[in-house]
Amino acid sequence: MKNGWVDVAVGGGASAGGWTRASSTAAESNWPVDAARVTGPMTPIWAWFGYDEPNYTTAPNGKKLLSDIAALSPVPVYVRAHNLMTSGDGSYALKWGSTDMYSEDKDGKPVYNWTIIDQIFDTYIERKMKPLAQIGFMPRALSQRPDPYQHQWKPGTPYQDIMTGWATPPNDYDKWAELIYQWVKHSVARYGQKEVESWYWEVWNEPDGLYLIAPDTKREYFKMYDYAADAVKRALPTARMGGPHTAGAGRFMDEFLEHCLRG
Repeated sequence: MKNGWVDVAVGGGASAGGWTRASSTAAESNWPVDAARVTGPMTPIWAWFGYDEPNYTTAPNGKKLLSDIAALSPVPVYVRAHNLMTSGDGSYALKWGSTDMYSEDKDGKPVYNWTIIDQIFDTYIERKMKPLAQIGFMPRALSQRPDPYQHQWKPGTPYQDIMTGWATPPNDYDKWAELIYQWVKHSVARYGQKEVESWYWEVWNEPDGLYLIAPDTKREYFKMYDYAADAVKRALPTARMGGPHTAGAGRFMDEFLEHCLRG
């Protein structure tokens, strides 16, 4: 439209990571828009996408959608998916995904399997997309509460029912750190140092919300972050490590940043 109005719902709500949740007490507001007026260049800020179910990445429609998204952007698109470390056979399910990158043999020794995660990241790289690689969630063999492990969520089910064995801290921090180290090291070997240096790495999702089951989630998350960040940097000192994506930011994020600065 050349000249017009945009109706915007304005109201109180919580915001995190730049997203605003509107309240039910929203009021209408009218903003005039002149689409013919040029005020300067527009820097793309929308080249970041994410989803819960990573295994749809390699499905035919998943590949098509990613191709369409990549074609929309003049800059590389970053993709953030959950469940990149979750145990399972890679089957599709709502609010679920798995790569089975970690298991243990009968003697408790680690077994690494990069097959599914490689297929997912290959799909991104082939489209000149880049991972925002989320370090999560907890493999079954490292879960503090492995049973039940996979949830059976469906629309209408209470959301907290998805918080099963994948949502705990590791039962062995050294094994978990070594898994992360091996994953980053493998990524560098497969895609090249320069490529992996252009990715981002983060730990978990919304640890201040429901996604981390622990008596003291803040203390446990800070420990998880310390081990993970050290593992990533040992494998690739120039890696870009950051995060986390929080449910509400605020005090949790303030204390997390303080922890990173001063320990």
